[in-house]
Amino acid sequence: MNDAGRFAALTLDAVERRYGRGDTTVEVLNGASLALYAGQSVALIAPSGAGKSTLLHLAGLLERPSGGEVTVAGSPTSTMTDDQRTGLRRGQIGFVYQFHHLLPEFTALENLVLPQMIAGLSRVEAGARARELLGYLGLAKRETHRPAELSGGEQQRVAIARAVANSPRILLADEPTGNLDPKTASHVFATLASLVKATGLAALIATHNMDLAARMDRRVTIRDGQVVEVG
Repeated sequence: MNDAGRFAALTLDAVERRYGRGDTTVEVLNGASLALYAGQSVALIAPSGAGKSTLLHLAGLLERPSGGEVTVAGSPTSTMTDDQRTGLRRGQIGFVYQFHHLLPEFTALENLVLPQMIAGLSRVEAGARARELLGYLGLAKRETHRPAELSGGEQQRVAIARAVANSPRILLADEPTGNLDPKTASHVFATLASLVKATGLAALIATHNMDLAARMDRRVTIRDGQVVEVG
């Protein structure tokens, strides 16, 4: 699909990231640029140490770039205060990690309801949204189960549902199927891809799984500190 003229949910424009270690400066990103569009999944594939996590942290407003601009939902973030960046991150960006990080004492449903209530929804509204998402991801019969009572694939699907519970525009995922066996990983990815299309999310997914990467809309890597499109 040609992205010319489309509104980007997230852009990184000539982003730089340097870390100082004593008298030494380590340059991880050097003029990295990337645009993510609604309803599109982008695989981020690169060897360890290339800067995948750094790129995700910058995209997710967890770190500030040393140079360049990160724009989220049309809002440049370089001059924002920490509170403004936190508010934008909470409202616009969902995160999924390799480990599910679900709250062990709460049920699957409660793990989705809590972040929505923190965002200001009523318990009734949050519960309805949570049940809708769990049903969409094939977990309607598991909503009263705690994480320890769920399989690895079910736990990760709950984590995906929690990441999108507050209707973000952007989903950032760091090896979301890395702890799963190939069959379960394929199933979890299929539900994730379907959710991206159904909700119009812009998704950036770091993965070492080339089979899953091949199923995404685009593939990018990090080379010499820059983001490069790959076939």
